[in-house]
Amino acid sequence: MADRALEPTTTRGRAVHRRAISEAEPAESSKSGDDVRLEAAEPRAARAAMITVCGVGDLPPGEAVRIDTVDPPVAVFHTEDGELYAVDDTCTHQDASLADGWLEGCTVECPLHASCFDLRTGRPSGPPATKSVRTYPVVVEDGVIRVAHSEVAC
Repeated sequence: MADRALEPTTTRGRAVHRRAISEAEPAESSKSGDDVRLEAAEPRAARAAMITVCGVGDLPPGEAVRIDTVDPPVAVFHTEDGELYAVDDTCTHQDASLADGWLEGCTVECPLHASCFDLRTGRPSGPPATKSVRTYPVVVEDGVIRVAHSEVAC
């Protein structure tokens, strides 16, 4: 898997480092006992193309990574409390990368006009964005973060 490092983005006193992922890998059919998952999405994840993101240790808490090998691009967030979330990377208000935004709890703030999105539901908390971003199931298998990407998001 090839990736290119991007400069850190300064965010309210905390630098969020992000990496653009440039190559997707197919899912493996076997699961290990270490699998961690939002269990409600497991059946949907089985039907979706699994995109390898990076190792869990390569995405520290409080940081995000952009996957631009899929259309539309997807942002994967690792919250300070250790949860992993994936949403469409582009703000629904204007063309800005949410991976460059400010992460606080389960909310990301768009760096362009401050629209905030709940990473659990994709819903904006208020204007200027009025449309939700799509969310995707995230699976950790053998220490590797994978996103279940399909035409039908959660």
